[in-house]
Amino acid sequence: MRTQVAIVGGGPAGLLLNQMLHLNRIDSVVLERQTREHVLSRVRAGVLEWGTVEILRNAGVGERMDREGAPRPGSAVTWGDGKRLLIDVEKYTGTPFMAYGQTKIQHDLDSAIEARGGIIVDEADEVMPHDVDGDSPYVTYLKDGEKYRVDADFIAGCDGYHGVSRSVIPGLAEYERNYPFGWLGILSETPPYPELMYCNSPRGFALASLRTPMLSRYYLQVPLEDSIEDWPDDRFWEELKKRYPAKFGDQMVEGPSVEKSIAPIRSYVAEPMRHGRLFLAGDAAHIVPPTGAKGLNLAVSDVYYLSNGLADYYENGSWDLLDAYSHTALNRVWSAVRFSWWLTTVLHKFPDQGEFGQRIQESELDYLAASESAMAAAAEQYGGLPL
Repeated sequence: MRTQVAIVGGGPAGLLLNQMLHLNRIDSVVLERQTREHVLSRVRAGVLEWGTVEILRNAGVGERMDREGAPRPGSAVTWGDGKRLLIDVEKYTGTPFMAYGQTKIQHDLDSAIEARGGIIVDEADEVMPHDVDGDSPYVTYLKDGEKYRVDADFIAGCDGYHGVSRSVIPGLAEYERNYPFGWLGILSETPPYPELMYCNSPRGFALASLRTPMLSRYYLQVPLEDSIEDWPDDRFWEELKKRYPAKFGDQMVEGPSVEKSIAPIRSYVAEPMRHGRLFLAGDAAHIVPPTGAKGLNLAVSDVYYLSNGLADYYENGSWDLLDAYSHTALNRVWSAVRFSWWLTTVLHKFPDQGEFGQRIQESELDYLAASESAMAAAAEQYGGLPL
């Protein structure tokens, strides 16, 4: 097969790139290791910066988001004996954020690509980019026991943290911090708490999120060694309400979980995000703690920069934006990594923090609530820096 851009990975980054390239009349093929059913069923975050909202609209996949998504002015934080502040994104940036699940974005993109006959090769095994530092890169893969080759002008590695694309970049610099806890998340078909609310508690972090009027998403900070079996629904709800002040916890509607998982928390950045004709985007290049709601938004901004660079190359023969891609994307990545690290540090219970560390966290939140300047800075970063 011959195409202009071979995209490794069929998650939201890969499919959005395929869609945006199509709108610029650039051919691309998506190679995905998993089954279509697996990819479409993955439960992920759902807080969209307004820049992400506009990009999805411009890509022609915003109709259901505008119909079913929930614009929110900001996110609340509670601590102490019931103190509360609102990180008021809309007040300080002029735009809200959108609560809309990543699973729905995946479906929207998949439907748009299928409707126009785009090529997504599912269950592509042993995918491997080759000759990325030459003028004729290509990708090989296995499908149903047969070996295939895709020749391309460029390769986009959108295959996530565990993907293969990053491994072909020589001399890659990797920066990582692993946090000593994970997030236990559940989905429940119950009316959600009316706002997205973070909780700092001496018992550990908690988060009340939302998906639809009858689908709630809640998280608890748990030890890394815990398993799903350690957390039956009754224990989860009991612990959640112990962490939140009663006036908030009492409003949370309990119900059986329909999905439950534990995810480790880490910060990770790989530099550079480009080698020759291979470009990394999304989780293939960086991971952030979900506390700052930046993972999906960073993947979208990567794709925005990369699609613009490829469009400029094919329309004008210019390498300028492609040559600047890694530097441009990493500026935004490191800003989001720093913000996500800070918010994670302020809201979670660390093994060695003791009572002193807890009081420092509470003092930090007291200052954020009292300082207009501190709140404006937090809201600006939470809402997403300009593209």
